[in-house]
Amino acid sequence: MIPKLCDRATALWASYGRRWRSHRQRSFSLLLTISLTTLLVPPSLAQTPLIPSPSTAPLELDLLTKPKNYVITANTINPERLTVPSLWWAQQNSERKLLDNWIAYPASEKEPARVDLLVNQQIWSLLDSIERYEFVNRLGSAARNFGYNVRVFNYQKEPLATYTCNFSTSPASCGIQTNLKNKIGLQRSL
Repeated sequence: MIPKLCDRATALWASYGRRWRSHRQRSFSLLLTISLTTLLVPPSLAQTPLIPSPSTAPLELDLLTKPKNYVITANTINPERLTVPSLWWAQQNSERKLLDNWIAYPASEKEPARVDLLVNQQIWSLLDSIERYEFVNRLGSAARNFGYNVRVFNYQKEPLATYTCNFSTSPASCGIQTNLKNKIGLQRSL
């Protein structure tokens, strides 16, 4: 009886060894396939659509007091229809103290439509990075629904954040950038 037990244990170990080698060979084959696919697939097919850089146009604060007929501010009212982009609802409901005003520029031949948001610097500085991100995401999403990119500034014309979309994709691919100043005043981007 003892030899039979030994033969059975030997057979089990041999069977386990064959399965282990077979599994190892399959794993190696799968790894090789993934590696070759990664190397052979053109990067353009493997990457997500690029999000364009935010506009570099200067902030035009004078348009708040002397608007031209092509821009829309928080004080622009169209008696006939909804004024686009409509950010009043966001301002009245949750951003009243933080969002002071905005300037919306229609799309031009040079760049897509954008909204420059002006925030209260004192309130902005009290927000942590997550609250700032939530603010930019909330207002950026509202503007995106109307086909606008967003830039956030204070009244000193310092850029604080952007919400930029690639509207040529469906759905639009968007990205948020925020500029944070640490306690010693050095600026870094998230």
